[in-house]
Amino acid sequence: MPDHTPIPSRLRPIFLAAIGLLVTATRAVADDAPPQVSGRYPHLAMYNRQGECGTGAVVPWSDRLWVITYAPHQPKGSDDKLYEIDADLKRIVRPESVGGTPADRMIHAESKQLIIGPYFIDEQRNVRVVTPEKMPGRLTAAAQHLSEPANKVYVFDMEGALYEIDVHTLAVSKLFNRVAPGAHGKGAYTGQGRFVIANNGNIVANKTTPTLGDPAYAKDPEAAGALAEWDGKSWKMLERRSFTDITGPGGINGSPDDKSPLWAIGWDKRSVMLKLLDGGKWQNFRLPIADYSHAAKHGWYTEWPRIREVGNGKLLMNMHGGWYDFPKAFSAARTDGIRPLGSHLKITGDFCAWNGKLVFGCDDASILNNPLLAQSQSNLWFSSWEGLSQCGLPSGDGGPWLNDSVKAGEPSAPYLLAGYEQRVVHLSNGSDHPANFTLEVDANGKGSWANYKTIAVAAHGYEFHVIPADVKGEWVRVKTDVDCEDASAYFHYGPGGGRMVQPELFASLAGPMDRYVPATVRPLGEEPGSLWIDTPSLRATDTENVPPMEMTAELKLRPYSGKVVVEPKSIGAADDYAVRIDERSVVVTEGKKRYRLPLSSDVGLARPIREVVTERFLLNAGGSFYMLPYPSAGGASRIKPICTHDKRISDFCSWRGLMVLAGAKLDAKPHGHYFAAEQSGPGVWLGDIDDLWKMGKPRGHGGPWLNTLIEQGVPSDPYLLAGYDQKALQLSHDAVGMVQVTLEVDIAANGTWSTFKIFEVPAGQTVKYQFPTGYSAQWLRARCYTACRATLQLTYE
Repeated sequence: MPDHTPIPSRLRPIFLAAIGLLVTATRAVADDAPPQVSGRYPHLAMYNRQGECGTGAVVPWSDRLWVITYAPHQPKGSDDKLYEIDADLKRIVRPESVGGTPADRMIHAESKQLIIGPYFIDEQRNVRVVTPEKMPGRLTAAAQHLSEPANKVYVFDMEGALYEIDVHTLAVSKLFNRVAPGAHGKGAYTGQGRFVIANNGNIVANKTTPTLGDPAYAKDPEAAGALAEWDGKSWKMLERRSFTDITGPGGINGSPDDKSPLWAIGWDKRSVMLKLLDGGKWQNFRLPIADYSHAAKHGWYTEWPRIREVGNGKLLMNMHGGWYDFPKAFSAARTDGIRPLGSHLKITGDFCAWNGKLVFGCDDASILNNPLLAQSQSNLWFSSWEGLSQCGLPSGDGGPWLNDSVKAGEPSAPYLLAGYEQRVVHLSNGSDHPANFTLEVDANGKGSWANYKTIAVAAHGYEFHVIPADVKGEWVRVKTDVDCEDASAYFHYGPGGGRMVQPELFASLAGPMDRYVPATVRPLGEEPGSLWIDTPSLRATDTENVPPMEMTAELKLRPYSGKVVVEPKSIGAADDYAVRIDERSVVVTEGKKRYRLPLSSDVGLARPIREVVTERFLLNAGGSFYMLPYPSAGGASRIKPICTHDKRISDFCSWRGLMVLAGAKLDAKPHGHYFAAEQSGPGVWLGDIDDLWKMGKPRGHGGPWLNTLIEQGVPSDPYLLAGYDQKALQLSHDAVGMVQVTLEVDIAANGTWSTFKIFEVPAGQTVKYQFPTGYSAQWLRARCYTACRATLQLTYE
C-alpha cells in the first residue's frame, strides 16, 4: 500500500527555517532575463475583471509584438488591454486601451497600418482607436474592402453586424445589422470578388435578419453556424454549418489578387471541414477532430481556430486540438501537403512568428463556472515549429459519413489520410440490403483517384478495416454500389499519447510508494498575482504554526499573509461529474450515464477534476490524466487519455499560463521544473500544460466486469477504448457450459453500438484476444445472454 505518513516532526524545524527565506527558483536563463518555464513567462500574464480573459490576437508590427485580450459579451468595452511587447519582453499597457471582445487583425498595406481590435497602429507605433461608442460590438474579423480597398476595410462583429471603416479618418458606417443566420461570428475574408463570413453558433435568424436560405434549414437538426458570401450587392448562403476562419495565401495581409484561393475551416458532427474556393468554385475536404472539447454546437468553446503564416512562408493550421502543416500552395490543382504536426491541450487563439520564436496567444483560465479561480488570466506561449511535434501525437477521429443517407456511386468528400501512424476505418450499413463500400485513394493530391479496397457490409451490418502503414496517399474517399440509409464511414487515427516521453522532467513528483508533501494550490488574482500553496499535513500541533506559502511572478516563495483561502462548497461545472474507483476501474458518472476508464496505479483521488483550460477539464484518476469536455461538448462520452503518470498528484491548476502540479517527494530538490525553498518545505512542479504528454504513454488495466453478476442481455458499462496503443482482453465466467459474449463498439460516442465480435467462452477457461494493431473505437461494452458471473478485463500497453 502507498505510504501516507506525513512529514516527520524532526524535519519541520528545517522547513520552518526555510520559509523565512525568499528563495529564487532555479531557472536555465540569464540572471537579467525574466524567468520562464516551458516557454511561459509569468510576468506576461494578462488579467481582466470579466468572466474570461482570452487572447484575441498577436501580431508583429514595427519591431514589437502587439497583443489584445478579450472579455465575453462586452460590445461596449471592458478593462481588457492593448499590449506592446519589445524584444526584451518588456511590456507596455497602451493608454488607448478600451477593451471589449476583440479578435480581429489585419495589416492594411496601402495605409501602412496594423488593425488589431478597434486599434489602428501606424509604423511609428502611434495608436488611434475606434471607440465602442462609434462601433459597438464584439469585433471578430477585419478584411479588405470590395470596391475601395485602399481607403476602407470591413470589420465583422460576433453578433453578425458588418461595419465599414475609413482607414484615414476612422469614420464608421454600419452596413448590416446581421448578415447571416447562425451566431458567434468568427472569420471574414475578401477574395475572388466576394466577401466571405463565418460563424459557428446555432441561433436561428430573427425577422430582421436576411433569410439567406434559412427557412430551408429550419428543419435541419444539424443547422448551426453559417458560411456566406457577398458580392457587394447580394448575399448567398454556402453552408449552414459551423465555420471559424477564412483566409488565403496572403493571410492577414489580405488576398494578393483575385485569383488566389480562399480556405475556410469549420466542423460538424462528422469531422473538421476544409473548404477551398478556387476559380470561383467551392470544394469540400475533411480532417479528423483531435479534441472534442471544442465542438459544442453553440460554438462558445471554439476560440479562434485559424490558418496563419508563422515565418519562412510556412503556414500553421490550428483546429480542434490539432496543429497542421498547411501548404501555401493548397489549391484545386494541388491538394497535397497537409500534415498533422501534433495534438495539443491548450487553447491557442492566435499565433505568429516573432523574434525567432512561434508565439501563441492562449485562453488559459476563466472564472466562468470555475470557483477555484480568483480571477480570469491568460498568457502567451513561446515555442518553435519543432516544439509543436513534441506535444501529443497526431490523432483523432471523424469521417465523411456518420449515420447518413448516401447515393449509389456518389463519392464522399476527401478525408485526410496522410500523416498518421495507425488508421482504421469503420463502415456500417443501416439499410435493409447489403452494400459494397469502396475506398479510393488520391496518391498525390492531384485528383487522380484509384480503388484501394472494396468491403462488403451486410444489411444492418458493421465491418472495419485497418489500413496498413504501407498504404500511401493524401486523401481517401468512400462510395457505395447501392443507395444506403444510415451509412457511416468513420476513421480513427492514433495512437494517442505523446511523441516524446521524458519522465526525468517529473522526477520531483512522488510515486505510489514515495513519502511526499500533499499540497493544495490556488491561483490568486492580479493583486497580488501569486500562487497560494497550502500544506495542511505540516500543521500537526498548535505550537507549530506553518503558514501557507505563495509563489510570486518572479517564481520566488514566501509565507502567505493574505486573506484566508477556503475550499468552495461547489466547484462549478465540474459538479456535473462524480468520480470514484472500484476494484474494476475508474468510474465517471455524468447524470444517469456511467463510464469506466482503465486503472494504472493506486495513487488516490485527491482532486480528480479541475478546469485548467477555459471551459474544459482535466481529470486525474487511476494514475492517468484525461481531457474531459464540458457536457455540451460531449462530456464524459468524449473523454480522451493524455498520459499515464503514476504520481501522487494532490492538486493541479493553471496559474499565469503555467501548469502547476502539487504532490512532491519529501526529498525533492529544486530543478528546472520543480520550485521550492532551498532546504525543505512545500514545492510545486511548473511547466506548460502540453508538457503532460511527456509524462508517459496512456496505459492501464481494468474492465466492465470482474466476477460480476450478469443480467441476461443487459449491456455492461461503456469502457474506454480510444487513445491507447496495444490492447488485449481476457474473458471468463462461472457458468456450466459454453457462453457467448458479444463485444460491441461505439465508434463516434453517439450511442450507436455495433457488434465487433462474438466470443465463445468454454466453461472453466479464459479466452484471450489481442486487438489488431491500429484498431480503435471510442467505447466498448459487452453483453451476455446467459445469467452467470463473468469477468472481462482489458490490458492497454
